[in-house]
Amino acid sequence: MQNDKRLVRSTVEFRPGQTENRMMVRLFALLQLTLLLIPGIVRATEPASSLTASNTVADTVKYKGTKSLSRGKHLVFIASDHEYRGEETMPAMARILAVHHGFDCTVLFGVDENGEIKAGESNIPGLEALESADGMVMFTRFQALPDEQMKHIDAYLKRGGPVMGLRTSTHGFKYGNKKSAYSKYDFQAKTKGYELGFGHQVLGQTWVGHYGRNHKQSTRITIIPKQTGHPILTGVKDIHVQCGGYNAVPQDDWNILTMAQPLMSMEFDGEPDASKPPMASEWTREYTGANGKKGRVFTSLYGASEDILNDGYRRMLVNATYWMLGLENKIEATSPIDFVGKYQPNTFRGGGYARGVKPEVYNGFESPIPANNITSSPR
Repeated sequence: MQNDKRLVRSTVEFRPGQTENRMMVRLFALLQLTLLLIPGIVRATEPASSLTASNTVADTVKYKGTKSLSRGKHLVFIASDHEYRGEETMPAMARILAVHHGFDCTVLFGVDENGEIKAGESNIPGLEALESADGMVMFTRFQALPDEQMKHIDAYLKRGGPVMGLRTSTHGFKYGNKKSAYSKYDFQAKTKGYELGFGHQVLGQTWVGHYGRNHKQSTRITIIPKQTGHPILTGVKDIHVQCGGYNAVPQDDWNILTMAQPLMSMEFDGEPDASKPPMASEWTREYTGANGKKGRVFTSLYGASEDILNDGYRRMLVNATYWMLGLENKIEATSPIDFVGKYQPNTFRGGGYARGVKPEVYNGFESPIPANNITSSPR
């Protein structure tokens, strides 16, 4: 109120001989003060239900699952990659899972010093949400998080919590020469017993390389015939994604579900690249937490913001969420997977994230994702 008082004081000035105007000036000052106070009065008298859409932590987006569909499960989505617009994929998928499937969802983003989403930024406030998480969905790349933040991911993995990792999460952490208690998660880690870090030890693979050209070659994903009965593939068909292929080096403990065929165009019916035979694209496995508990893992080498426009791919991610939580008996082939609110993703590219967007913009279920299409910094 100190600034308010200064404003009133600067307005109410009297000069000798102007006493006849004092009443009018006082009334004007009172009106100004009232206008300053009205917003606070209105907020205080709003019903409690209308206040729940906003979060007390501005960097955290929370979606409460539809009550009638409640699964009693809490999912935490972590988005901070530089290129593939994970900051659009994650809130879009979280809304679907909250509204259509009853999961409580928390979405966390890499943010800059102004609290605005900055794709790939190694600063993700709110990771303490993992303390109550039943599932963690990752879309990160080359993160070197402060120990105070990374300790929450470390604790989650130590207890063997379920994990879904998309696209660049195979190389989700990169500490390089930066000192950290958690440098073992680096995608090139040489730590004995935890070689090649989070990607290899949890998701099953670290960064291997590209297997197709982004924006020149899209990818057709097909189900391995013997896996047609797997719960994750229930109702899934016609998967075609915009990302170019990634290399995969299958390990003995992978249960490979699908194969990816790079195409010679960006169209679903594009000709296969004859020089690139199909490569594993999605698989499941388990990892072991420090407590000895086995954690279910689903890994996809795709997942860019434009990839989830494909119904088949989007349904696969929804099904994989149920599976990793041990709820595969709840998967339905025709369950709703429609987007909640407008979803019109930006074309993925390095640094091509929407500018000037704070996480709180995505609260509720009506705001568009992304918030804007301004993907270049002002010159």
